[in-house]
Amino acid sequence: MAMTEQRETDGATGTGAGEPVRVEAPVGDDAAERATEAAGADAAPEPTPEEAPAPGAETPAEKPADEKADTKADPNAMDGRPGGKEDLLDDGEPIRQGGMDWFVLRVASNKEKSVQQTLLRKVQIENMTHLVGRILVPTEKTKTIKGGKMKVTETKLYPGYVFVEMQLEEDGRIPQDVFFLIKETTGVGDFVGTAGRPTPMAEHEIQKMLMDSRKPDEEPVVKMTFEKGEPVVIREGPFANYEGTVDELFPEKGQVRVLVTIFGRQAPVDLEEWQIAKADEV
Repeated sequence: MAMTEQRETDGATGTGAGEPVRVEAPVGDDAAERATEAAGADAAPEPTPEEAPAPGAETPAEKPADEKADTKADPNAMDGRPGGKEDLLDDGEPIRQGGMDWFVLRVASNKEKSVQQTLLRKVQIENMTHLVGRILVPTEKTKTIKGGKMKVTETKLYPGYVFVEMQLEEDGRIPQDVFFLIKETTGVGDFVGTAGRPTPMAEHEIQKMLMDSRKPDEEPVVKMTFEKGEPVVIREGPFANYEGTVDELFPEKGQVRVLVTIFGRQAPVDLEEWQIAKADEV
């Protein structure tokens, strides 16, 4: 029903003097809005869906810092065994798998890991695990400290080589399918030995290589390149170009204490390893 507002006025045009005039004025949207605002002035605003989640709904927990951190590790990377997902070999693994032997494959520089991963996937896809076993690239983790900042680096112990465990034909040749699988991989060279007949590794070579490929028991430490009593030259810092002698090593800090002659007297100076060089190499 339409709402109207009724007023009476004295004197209006067209009805005669003194005759009451009825004026109807529709109550517009503005008036309705003012009425609504007045009625709800004291009411608290309804919560939005973000402020008030539905009853029973679980609020997603914030991820811990380590889950938020972006990791560059390849989740599909395999270890030396086809289908393996761990970093390196376990202590209980045999030196050789049945009917197989170890061979040395030459590869392009800095392609060792990519060749290893590619060959492992190919062996799995082509179902050749009965002919090709483990494929290894032994590495060593070391810490370097420069400017007070620590950096862990992974160094290849045998750069330019990949170790392949495989089974040969009775005449000492590589099975044809295995030969093409390996040779058609980018970055691959030749096996150590004569053409088509690779030379198996010696027993002591296999043992050393497998030992280098096992999981480290301890955290990597700083690899010191200097020895106590060795003559050195300071390359950086306030004592640059001074000559001295290594007095003490601090591997956990990556520091070296050097005895330097200042004004005719020896004084100990603690330096980071990268700040000094061997005297015979300067």
